[in-house]
Amino acid sequence: MEWLSLSTAWVAFVFLVDMTIRITSIMFVPPGRRPTSAMAWLLLIYFLPVPGVLFFLLIGNPRLPKKRRDIQAEVNQVLRDANEHLELGTLLPDPPEWFSSLVRMNRSLGALPLSGDNGVRIISDYQASIDAMAEAVRRAEKYVHVEFYILKADAATEPFFRALEDACSRGVAVRVLLDHWANLSKPLHGQTKERLEAMGADWHLLLPLQPLQRKFQRPDLRNHRKLVIVDGEVAFLGSQNMTDPSYNVPRNIRRGLQWVDAMVRLDGPVVRSVDAVFLTDYYSETGIVPDGVDLARVSPGSDDYDCQVVPSGPGFEAENNLLMFVSLLYAAQRKAIMVSPYFIPDEALMRAVTAACARGVEVELFVSETSDQAMVYHAQRSYYEDLLRAGVRIWMYREPYILHTKSLSIDDETAVIGSSNMDMRSFGLNFEVSLLVRGGEFVEQLREVEQDYRTQSRELTLEEWAAQPLRSRVLDNLARLTSALQ
Repeated sequence: MEWLSLSTAWVAFVFLVDMTIRITSIMFVPPGRRPTSAMAWLLLIYFLPVPGVLFFLLIGNPRLPKKRRDIQAEVNQVLRDANEHLELGTLLPDPPEWFSSLVRMNRSLGALPLSGDNGVRIISDYQASIDAMAEAVRRAEKYVHVEFYILKADAATEPFFRALEDACSRGVAVRVLLDHWANLSKPLHGQTKERLEAMGADWHLLLPLQPLQRKFQRPDLRNHRKLVIVDGEVAFLGSQNMTDPSYNVPRNIRRGLQWVDAMVRLDGPVVRSVDAVFLTDYYSETGIVPDGVDLARVSPGSDDYDCQVVPSGPGFEAENNLLMFVSLLYAAQRKAIMVSPYFIPDEALMRAVTAACARGVEVELFVSETSDQAMVYHAQRSYYEDLLRAGVRIWMYREPYILHTKSLSIDDETAVIGSSNMDMRSFGLNFEVSLLVRGGEFVEQLREVEQDYRTQSRELTLEEWAAQPLRSRVLDNLARLTSALQ
């Protein structure tokens, strides 16, 4: 009888805990989240209450710690105060009304203005991009700023690291930022740090996961930017990490996977905006404003493109990149071409895509036929049927290559290129940087790159997709649900 009483008490206790978790989750999970994200979290907690709560406590907060948010707010205000120095050059005449509105929105969200008289050149060959960055570093006289999600000293990046070493030996200030978790989880991390230390570079980890040093935040909040700035005269940004195109990962090498990317080389006033993004990240990690960087001194560019740098990430109140992509898709009148290795749209982006198709806009999406991330790959596939039925042409870049470029071009004179995927991770959890460009010749450059991608791809048809086995559909839909856990 005593045993029965204990059993009854234990069952009552478990029931009470279970109900407390369920009721409390309804109160604390949905506020401030997308409906899909809130529903995904609630389903996880309802099916697996204890593991679900523990997982939510670990990665349920999509924001930086308050100290980091305060630093970001301080930095944003500094950039706003410095805008008169960054807004230089003569802008192209007669911008569409929607373009001016888009620029105002971007400026209010990301604190960086539009500048004119810029040179912008796309480099779509992987090794040529590394070599171009190395050549720019070799010409450095004052400073070199380097920021990469993944930075590795390997055979492919040897020219770049030698250029950094030469710059250090000449007395050039070399400052390097690299994401902590992304590099820690990839080969050659120790060797890369040793080489940076040996050359005398001023290097720091971005968003370090070092609890013993009181440096910790949600583990999957990452800095995904890729930047190089030399003397405030030349800059590079885009999708390419500074590493071998296989990422030196054994399973990638076994599968023969090679990454395909695009970077842009910039000169002119916009370089100062790129430098400002680097300085915000440097200050966030060190609390120091580097000497010898003058954002007010600007050299003329080699062309007349209008450019705006749009940073985004969990340090901002809004999802700057998502709002820009959605605005551009609604502005498109004839053509919209999206390139994204990870295309997992939220409701707003999906509606913008389908609305463009309904208006008669030609919409194309370039993705990879294969992937290095199974869950992301299957989550992305779950959107293919809806996209195809809406009228989107989907091009699948043939394996064993991973098409890693991130771009959006609309009509004839406007495009975005940068580090941001069109997925919920890039919108809400990653620090990203995108470049908005107005200029017909730049769009022509990008169209040539897109055409090259088209020749290396095959088109996915609705008939082919309808023949997918049931098990694939189930896996795709499960992955789609987990992708909403933000």
